[in-house]
Amino acid sequence: MLLHAIHLDDFRNYEHADCEFAPGLTAVLGENGQGKTNLVEAIGYLATLSSMRGAPTDALVRAGAERAIIRATGVRDGRELLIEAELGGRRPKVQINRQPLKRTRDLLGALRVVVFSPDDLALIKEGPSHRRGYLDDLLVSVHRKYDAQRSAVDKTLRQRNALLRQTGGRLDSDAALTLEVWDQRFAEAGEALVAARVNLLDRLRPVLAAAYDDVASEPAHVGVDYVAPWRSSGLAEALLAARHDDLRRGVSTVGPHRDEILLTIGAMSSRTHASQGEQRSLALAMRLAAHRVVTEVTGSAPLLLLDDVFSELDPARSAALLDHLPVAAQTVLTSASGLPEGAQPERIIDVVSGRLDP
Repeated sequence: MLLHAIHLDDFRNYEHADCEFAPGLTAVLGENGQGKTNLVEAIGYLATLSSMRGAPTDALVRAGAERAIIRATGVRDGRELLIEAELGGRRPKVQINRQPLKRTRDLLGALRVVVFSPDDLALIKEGPSHRRGYLDDLLVSVHRKYDAQRSAVDKTLRQRNALLRQTGGRLDSDAALTLEVWDQRFAEAGEALVAARVNLLDRLRPVLAAAYDDVASEPAHVGVDYVAPWRSSGLAEALLAARHDDLRRGVSTVGPHRDEILLTIGAMSSRTHASQGEQRSLALAMRLAAHRVVTEVTGSAPLLLLDDVFSELDPARSAALLDHLPVAAQTVLTSASGLPEGAQPERIIDVVSGRLDP
């Protein structure tokens, strides 16, 4: 989708705002706390119906207002597209071309985005949940069917964990029978999701290595592997073997929710052995690789959202990132410190206290 414009009513610190975007690079400039990230967040929300900051929906409504409106217009596959979201009730109300959505996943794929932000360093430095989330989000960007697959795993895991807690560590015959049912469902759903993760990782691996070489000060051997010890026996067998421990702890201790995606530089863990510069280069490479894979699989380049990412980069990495941004991609860049050298925006928008000056 080529994003033409966005309209906001009572979203975050915006009372009313209208913004048009260039087909190439649009730069959104302003001091910290003025609303630059809020604008990017609104775009991202229309792609996923979730905040890229992990904020609850009610936090997106301007203080004192009852609801917020986000409306975006653009072109997808040569046809005009209108996406509208109303926030403030129990569930967001979303329409595409004036037709209400029946399911959230019906929106997925209408607008694809890849977000770069300073928080991306968590992909490297923090726990495995960040890397699993990255891979699962990429799966959904490639095809919306994986959203249902991920939801099936999450739902079954919640049910299994609830049963484990209810038993208090002791299984009677009824609970044992119910646990076997949930074990079977969890094993089937979990193995299907992990098979999709592994297949995607095989596609991502060479792209990530190339992307790292593009943005790093010097090339390195970058690796990425899926780590799940249970795969050697299968999830059903692993759940059975872990049952005693699961009952004692009241949680599921094995499965796709515990797996690791191991990132290495020179065969060493990037989390524990890489320098700060190497970690930043790898985080950038992961976003670039995601954009390249989605473009390759879907045949359409996602919208790039670069949220104040240059404030965390030295001049060499800033220049390398700009040099290797996809030429055909529409990009929105925010900055509190002016434009990095080499940036040539087609449109500049200044933000002051939730007001846009194009």
